[in-house]
Amino acid sequence: MPISFDKPVVILSAPRSGSTLLFETLARAPGLHTIGGESHRVIEGIPSLHPAGRGFASNRLEASDAPPDVAEALRQRFVASLRDRDGMPAPDGGSIRLLEKTPKNVLRIPFMRRVFPDARFVVLWRDPRAVLSSMIEAWRSGHFVTYPILPGWGPPPWSLLLVPGWQRVNGRPLEEIVAYQWGRAMHVMLEDLEVLPADAWRSVRYESLVASPRAVVDVLCAWLEIGWDAPLDRLPLSRYTISRPESGKWMRNRAAIERVMPLVAGVADRLERVLAARSAG
Repeated sequence: MPISFDKPVVILSAPRSGSTLLFETLARAPGLHTIGGESHRVIEGIPSLHPAGRGFASNRLEASDAPPDVAEALRQRFVASLRDRDGMPAPDGGSIRLLEKTPKNVLRIPFMRRVFPDARFVVLWRDPRAVLSSMIEAWRSGHFVTYPILPGWGPPPWSLLLVPGWQRVNGRPLEEIVAYQWGRAMHVMLEDLEVLPADAWRSVRYESLVASPRAVVDVLCAWLEIGWDAPLDRLPLSRYTISRPESGKWMRNRAAIERVMPLVAGVADRLERVLAARSAG
């Protein structure tokens, strides 16, 4: 008897917003299964879903990109890698709760809804100044290169998610690249969230998660209808931490961030307004 998916949990967030921290925390809940990390290879291992097979337009995927054969192939690729919190594979037959995350999914909401029609989305959001600063650090580190050979793109090699219209910032200063990257991704996500049913998504503020992890996780687990049986007094560092978190760390890149904040002010205000109204913490 094949495995079926029951209300998969899909985390949505901009890159460097703390999604790995939330993912690794929720993965400790009983009854959830993950593939152990991000799903880049699982999804983009299907040629029609890889940017190279789409003219490197972007990581954007629509519902039309998930015809029945592709959707089933993707579900089976997830099944092959599923593990519970103890590292045990999913049992044959029955239904499981998948926990999935990669920042690229902010560009794939319609696609994920077609693959997993009853999916529930958890949107993690963070002070955009902190996100932009961390994205700058990620690009500089060279550890987050996603498409080292991107046709028409000059140095540095492309890092993090590939947003629609990426060509517009070719040759621009790094802070302008990440501002466009973040702003475009958040615009697409907000447009897609507006057409989702109200009960299909909730939001979580990163700062609230860090300050009161147990309170936030309790609210999320209640909404997701999953249990929680682990102590949670503090959150560990995520596996992708570049430098230790600290209040005001974005100030290291203050001049660059202040230069580009006016470019993303509109989407930042909209993000605050829309997500605050659906916040779980």
